[in-house]
Amino acid sequence: MNYIFIKSFLDYFVAFFLLIILIPVFIFLGFIVFINLGSPILFIQRRPGYRNKIFKIYKFRTMHNTSNKNGELASDEKRMNKFGNWLRSTSLDELPEIINVLKGEMSFVGPRPLLVDYLDFYNSEEIKRHNVKPGITGLAQIKGRNEIGWNKKFKYDIYYSKNLSFLLDIKILIITFFKVITKKGINQKGSVNMPFFKR
Repeated sequence: MNYIFIKSFLDYFVAFFLLIILIPVFIFLGFIVFINLGSPILFIQRRPGYRNKIFKIYKFRTMHNTSNKNGELASDEKRMNKFGNWLRSTSLDELPEIINVLKGEMSFVGPRPLLVDYLDFYNSEEIKRHNVKPGITGLAQIKGRNEIGWNKKFKYDIYYSKNLSFLLDIKILIITFFKVITKKGINQKGSVNMPFFKR
């Protein structure tokens, strides 16, 4: 049987199960996000998924909506507080993406869904990262997450898209668990997010 079909079935089954048992966690995290960062509780953004199809990704908010004197959003560093940093360092902000998995827009394992703007900059090889569903975690995440540059990140994403397998997924999930526990490779030094990708 085709592993892609099995993977989709497992994603749906596990996401449905996790969503049910994690309802109390979602409610609790939503409450403390509201207390620390206000409304809205969720960060929702358009991202390209499988075959470049655009979908809305769901995360818990990790930043204030602080603006500068010109009415523009302040830098990520100024908008991030200790609570938001903790939420990211524990990867708890990613939990709502289980909804995306349940909707069939994402997988538990796959290349991370990046910004829609990046579609204009990918070359013919890099765009192959969209030949599989994007994931909550992926090969690039266990190889350094935000500590590695774009070229290496895309190299791992493309490798995964060409070598999709059950054993590789299990390996990535196990290593991800230990990465989250040790909080390694969460942010690039001196920055909350990866720098904008462009050519």
